[in-house]
Amino acid sequence: MPGTWRCRAEADLISDPDLHVVLYHPEIPPNTGNIGRLCVGVGIALHVVHPIGFSMDERNLRRAGLDYWKHVDLMEHPDEPAFWRWAQGRRLHLFSSHGDRPYTQCRFQVGDALLFGRETVGLPKELVAEQGAWRIPMTGPTRSLNVSNAVAVVVYQALQQVRSEMFGG
Repeated sequence: MPGTWRCRAEADLISDPDLHVVLYHPEIPPNTGNIGRLCVGVGIALHVVHPIGFSMDERNLRRAGLDYWKHVDLMEHPDEPAFWRWAQGRRLHLFSSHGDRPYTQCRFQVGDALLFGRETVGLPKELVAEQGAWRIPMTGPTRSLNVSNAVAVVVYQALQQVRSEMFGG
């Protein structure tokens, strides 16, 4: 089995979410908790690719996700091969500070998966070079955003495109 759904009862999971946020080997529990809270708030799925830098039942993870964590549609992939089996045939968008295209030029579709890297090193450079990646433009000395902020920026852009009625357009 490519991954394991956790947190919500199987019957309560979103059967076909508009988007999938994928965290590749996250390292900081509060970031994952914040992202989980965002996913609940907008009704999309969260995927976590193991190994990760913390326990999924850590107090800090739950604290950042507040009492929403129990509502997260969470799929944990036990390793990279399991994730890549799940991702096969899906539209996958990579996001990296080393990306060569601004995320605002991405054309999102229902069912897309949005892949974000580790807090300290991002996505593997080989993966970015092979598949290409989108970036959030930055000015000044800042190289990148906190991953939970980056996910929020991209998710709302993607949702604006796939759920135009939600945004009044």
